[in-house]
Amino acid sequence: MNDNIELDEPSAYAGASDGFERLWTPHRMVYIQGENKPASTASTECPFCRIQRGSDADGLIVHRGELAFVVLNLYPYSPGHLLVCPYRHVADYTELSAAEIAAVGALTARAMAVIRHASAPHGFNLGINQGNVAGAGIAAHLHQHVVPRWSGDANFLPVVGQTKALPQLLGQTWEVVSRAWVEAPDVSGAERG
Repeated sequence: MNDNIELDEPSAYAGASDGFERLWTPHRMVYIQGENKPASTASTECPFCRIQRGSDADGLIVHRGELAFVVLNLYPYSPGHLLVCPYRHVADYTELSAAEIAAVGALTARAMAVIRHASAPHGFNLGINQGNVAGAGIAAHLHQHVVPRWSGDANFLPVVGQTKALPQLLGQTWEVVSRAWVEAPDVSGAERG
């Protein structure tokens, strides 16, 4: 260490101040590096298959239907970001049966009603990223995103800093959404608790 630097000066430490505030998100590195992701769409086992065998709280499952289930996204874009997944391990939407398509659709509608009841978002992004090239994090197991949105929820952080500030821990979100799944008003064709 340079003897001319005072220890209480910011430049004396790694990460010297440069006028930016930083939000460190080291938990994202496991996602970026692909931990737990199937090697290919030909894989017969994935995180969505594994969590079906555990407890709802451990797997962040907020509802189990007959043909599909609803789970919190482990790497959410916003609080309450849900995924609607068929139980069957299929990679392509065209592989779903008519009954599975109906179940995914009904659970998507129910998920929207539940999130409206729980946290009153101003809108939603709904979608399926079909394949790795389309942005599917786990392309081997089809899943529908239900992303609640609020006016002004996107700021400079994701655009400039590639960081998302979330105001709630996943366990807290799971409690809120699980409770709301039972309490929220019913919508036509959707499954309740």
